[in-house]
Amino acid sequence: MPSDFYQEVYKLVSTIPAGRVATYGQVAALLGRPRGARLVGWALNTCPENVPWQRVINRAGMISIENLRASKQLQAELLQAEGVKVELKEGNFWVDLTRYLWKTS
Repeated sequence: MPSDFYQEVYKLVSTIPAGRVATYGQVAALLGRPRGARLVGWALNTCPENVPWQRVINRAGMISIENLRASKQLQAELLQAEGVKVELKEGNFWVDLTRYLWKTS
């Protein structure tokens, strides 16, 4: 059974609207753990299927996770299906955070 923090991650990530992204650090900070970005990544690595894990990327705007269920390519495809423009540059997938970052306030 996932920890309470993992459950909080899943609940918060489920509120990110389609067409927006958040960063691992942003999710961690919103949950009161500003240094917990890696822990957020671990939580999303094993999240339930109904959690939109693809909406969380790194602080530079790059898709950076290879998790148990998917590849960077799949994450890019899922984001594009939601209307997020993903660019492939130098072998990495990038999202413009100035355009797509989830504004929580």
